[in-house]
Amino acid sequence: MPAPPTTELKRQLGLLDATMINVGTMIASAIFIVPATVALHTGGSGLTLLAWVVGGAVSLCGAMSVAELGAAYPEEGGQYAYLREAYGPLWGFLYGWSTFAVINTASIAAIAVGFATYLGFFAQLGAWGIRAVAVASIAMLTAINCYGVRLGATTQNVLTFIKIGALAALIVAGLLLPGGTLANFEPVWPDRPAASLVGPFGLAMIAVLWAYDGWVESTYVGGEITKPGRTLPLSIIGSTLIVIVLYTLVNVGYLYVLSPAATPGSTLVAADAARVTLGAAGATLVTLAILVSTLGANNGIVLTAARIPYAMAREGLFFSWAGRVHPRRGTPLPALVAQGLIAAALTFSGTYEQLATYVVFASFLFYALSAGAVIRLRRTRPQLARPYRTWGYPVTPLVFIGFALWLVVNTIVEAPRDAGIGAGIVLAGVPAYYYWRRQTSDVRHQTSPADV
Repeated sequence: MPAPPTTELKRQLGLLDATMINVGTMIASAIFIVPATVALHTGGSGLTLLAWVVGGAVSLCGAMSVAELGAAYPEEGGQYAYLREAYGPLWGFLYGWSTFAVINTASIAAIAVGFATYLGFFAQLGAWGIRAVAVASIAMLTAINCYGVRLGATTQNVLTFIKIGALAALIVAGLLLPGGTLANFEPVWPDRPAASLVGPFGLAMIAVLWAYDGWVESTYVGGEITKPGRTLPLSIIGSTLIVIVLYTLVNVGYLYVLSPAATPGSTLVAADAARVTLGAAGATLVTLAILVSTLGANNGIVLTAARIPYAMAREGLFFSWAGRVHPRRGTPLPALVAQGLIAAALTFSGTYEQLATYVVFASFLFYALSAGAVIRLRRTRPQLARPYRTWGYPVTPLVFIGFALWLVVNTIVEAPRDAGIGAGIVLAGVPAYYYWRRQTSDVRHQTSPADV
């Protein structure tokens, strides 16, 4: 007997699925490249490792804060729901508007182009070839996640386990195979006054925090996670801890092989480190690791991000078609397809990097607001059921809010034009919000007489 039609998303993702969504999204290509930027700013192995540990601790503060919200509001859309509950529907809408219009779609496009670019290691691809491969990868991942939630989650699990294995291989090769020496850790601390290190350390922290970004991803599918009061906090906090350990150890391996002096000059630090211990095969290993990492990161974003416009549409604040669920596949197929088409268009337009730069500060502004929502909701809704309560409250969310706002202010100071354009993109959602709210109000007004 055929299964009845599905009109809503179902809870079918477990703890492993939710954890791998986060880990797989966090570990993209940054850890293979960003360490060179961090070492350039820090100038000493001790300060370099401190940046990765502090960045991980700050990310953990954000993760523990959002985990409380996820357990209390296990809904589709994640931060969209939290901002709506804490500050009102306009703030939730502006977040959803920004992520669908630019933040997530531009990220998908940028990661897809990165995947296609590294594929050029094995086959020569021109500019158009790179874009074609990027679009093909977006189409493939979109199709997988349209076919079924279970297939998308299984794909994510497999790709994430492979990339964890690749990082573990880099760690083992760097620390145990011939080629490295403890002398490469010199200097441990730069020979400069401590006060002069504050600025460079801040720049290093920006790169580190972007590498850790992604711990919030599983909240977008909160309505599809089983036992969310337990699963969401464990997946958010557990995935962050896993990545902190991996990132710290892999950076120890990089420094052991390359030293703080050699690392800043490396354009692809992971490949250079692997080449020292594994020879020519090292570059191949790293390229394969990057290909799997970028593909896995994009699959995680494709799977989860489409749930935000879906949640908005369900509340009448977006195109109604985005709130439809395929009757047999049980996936938000229209939202997934629209997301894929926008990402593909950005890939061919070549504007994804500009758009990502414009709104890069906005994502951390929304992160700060989400952490602030923990404090606000504790005061305005003290009776709300909270299966998990943020450890270290209120210090934990306040620490994260401080760092997030610092990143926002730094972006405004250092790149005022980009920040201004980004703010304009976000604020463009204000008239759109009032348009959809009016449409919803009109529909309710028209149907109310019949209801009476």
